[in-house]
Amino acid sequence: MKTWTGKRYWLVGASEGLGLALAQILSRAGAEVILSARSADRLQAAVETLPGKSMALPCDVADSASVRAAAEAAGPLDGVVFLAGVYWPTRAQDWNADQVEAMCDINFTGCARVIGAVLPAMVARGAGHVVITGSLSGFRGLPGSIGYSASKAGVMSLAECLYADLRGSNIQVQVANPGFIRTRLTDKNDFSMPFLMEPEGAAQEMFDHMNTDSFKRSFPMVFSWFFRLSQFLPDWAYYAIFAPRK
Repeated sequence: MKTWTGKRYWLVGASEGLGLALAQILSRAGAEVILSARSADRLQAAVETLPGKSMALPCDVADSASVRAAAEAAGPLDGVVFLAGVYWPTRAQDWNADQVEAMCDINFTGCARVIGAVLPAMVARGAGHVVITGSLSGFRGLPGSIGYSASKAGVMSLAECLYADLRGSNIQVQVANPGFIRTRLTDKNDFSMPFLMEPEGAAQEMFDHMNTDSFKRSFPMVFSWFFRLSQFLPDWAYYAIFAPRK
């Protein structure tokens, strides 16, 4: 178990849902948490639920200047957790350019912006902790998931590249790949969501992972087995399972 007391963690995408639930766990563990999202009002309300030292820091991950300003305002950090994301269920036949581009720009490029704003200081200091939120949907393409699955595959690959470069240093890189979590994003789905988790349960999984030295955790465990094994299926078998939704 790591010592969290006095550590400073920047949680990006933490005004509600999984991010806020994880902030509450970290705050109870003794960490100082800096919460970022676009809505200043929701951030302030979120900070007021935390038992320990905390700060609301509005930030738009789609805006490079906003990310750089927020990183400077956050000050020295022991760790950063990227949780920001947007989602709309989208089929290729119903391509919505604004929504697809937003998913790519916020979920993936937004992650790159945040990591780029904090990692150089960690490298210079020779210490740090980077946690990236992927998704089970990022292991392989899924029907009705244009934009979202691709963006999550991107952040998962980004985490792997960071880990490849930084392993053996004093900068720990981790990625957490959750399945369905009950949030305003999954409320948009009109299909059955197996093993649907509450934000608090998913946040505990992430916190447990952050307390380890391992790189990757995918959960819920049983549900994750299918997605991880699907990478080894030949295309004809995989796409026979995932027939296009009408």
